[in-house]
Amino acid sequence: MSSTPSITANWGIPNRMLVGPGRLQELPALCEELGYRAPLLVTDKGLKDLPMITDTLAMLKKAGLGVDLFSDVAGNPVERSVSAGVEAYRGGQHDSVIAFGGGSALDVGKAIAFMSGQTRPIWDFEDIGDYWKRADANGIAPVIAVPTTAGTGSEVGRASVISNEEEHRKVIVFHPRMLPVAVILDPEVTVALPPHITAATGLDAFIHCFEAYCAPGFHPIAEGIALQGMRLIAKALPVAYKNGADLEARTHMLAAASMGAISFQKGLGGVHAIAHAVGAMYNTHHGLTNAILLPYVMKHNQAAIEQRMTPVAQAVGLQETSFDAVLSWVLEYRKQLGIPHTLREIDVADDRADEVGKLAAGDPSAGGNPVPVNAAELAQVFRNAVNGMI
Repeated sequence: MSSTPSITANWGIPNRMLVGPGRLQELPALCEELGYRAPLLVTDKGLKDLPMITDTLAMLKKAGLGVDLFSDVAGNPVERSVSAGVEAYRGGQHDSVIAFGGGSALDVGKAIAFMSGQTRPIWDFEDIGDYWKRADANGIAPVIAVPTTAGTGSEVGRASVISNEEEHRKVIVFHPRMLPVAVILDPEVTVALPPHITAATGLDAFIHCFEAYCAPGFHPIAEGIALQGMRLIAKALPVAYKNGADLEARTHMLAAASMGAISFQKGLGGVHAIAHAVGAMYNTHHGLTNAILLPYVMKHNQAAIEQRMTPVAQAVGLQETSFDAVLSWVLEYRKQLGIPHTLREIDVADDRADEVGKLAAGDPSAGGNPVPVNAAELAQVFRNAVNGMI
């Protein structure tokens, strides 16, 4: 076959992953193998006093590692947390980061490791063009990631999403070396996750797969991973939602979350573009915002994606393979998992729709939407999601 521009792309497949119940116990040996003697363990405020963190710190100290804890991480990560973490990293003469927690902790941990050896502001490394080349690559510390939610897939990503509080927008900071060196996917650290967080983060993972599959461009590897991720989530998420102690379902969800993040190197779309804007402006939970937005963005994109729905329908176990069948399944699946139908139900009004649309249009995720979208169109989708108009 002849080579054409439509099948030219840049691909990346990620990192070393230790998967299965009890694998967290291998963390000290992993640090020793990799030569990390003084890691900074980064987690969020809600986890810092739980046994999973206190026991891990004790385990690392018992192994003779000079570990310290940094936990000044909020639900939507901000630059001041990164700056404080960098100060702690440098002050403690650390040589690595263990990012332990949900998407926020992972993003902040990766950003701390990235910024630990930089002199420029973090915003100079926004995922625009080749801004990443501004960084001193030798000043980027290594990261081991331990996700406690099955959602963002940040453990296999080369970027962090950090809120710029002055500009009220979420910024994607990118560098190839932000990819964690190793990942531990231990379902035992996810069993205490409440059902509503299990649902919201799990649907975030599903939407990563769905938007990546629907994004334009040639990347059959990403598409195959995305379809298998959707297949796993369709079966495992309701099980994990009803019985958080089901280790098989929890393992499948962790795998699928990583798969979603691997697949979205192909692109995301309008769901994430709007969710990033809404999260920055209203401080909403990212996964929940995505879950609410999905059917409204699907409807907007119908003409561009309806011919691609057969494999999606088959992946989630449907007999009928039309767009309408998949949309109906999404609506019922969300309901089954306790997801609100509208943004208004999570206290988001539509009085700032034009501002949301403008921010969403400038978000890098918008470029992966199956059809080109402008600020006015994204604002209307946002209004539809606030008011339940599909």
